[in-house]
Amino acid sequence: MNTLLAIVIVVQVVTALVIIGLVLLQHGKGADMGAAFGSGASGSLFGASGSSNFLSRSTGIAAAVFFAATLALSFLGSRPIAAGGAGVMDQIPATPATPAKPQNPAGQPQPSGPASGQSGEIPK
Repeated sequence: MNTLLAIVIVVQVVTALVIIGLVLLQHGKGADMGAAFGSGASGSLFGASGSSNFLSRSTGIAAAVFFAATLALSFLGSRPIAAGGAGVMDQIPATPATPAKPQNPAGQPQPSGPASGQSGEIPK
């Protein structure tokens, strides 16, 4: 299960980087990175409008893969932990710890009961 989760996280990070790169390569209104790589040139590998169609299509495919990876991560994250794995809260002991006896300033336990000079009666 951890291997599948790691693979989905890697796919999501890689597709996020691909989307960032593809968006930067697309031709915009101003002088952007796409113009520096020749995406506005009519004699490009994909033709006059072929590069914009190819980049738009590639961005859409990368966005669909990113969306699928996000859904997979949310599905894997919402599933209960398998019997072999335990969460942080499962490691807390079920029984409460016994309270420590109060200490006097010398570090010795305080005596309790009527032998300590205290009677069980409430003063009036």
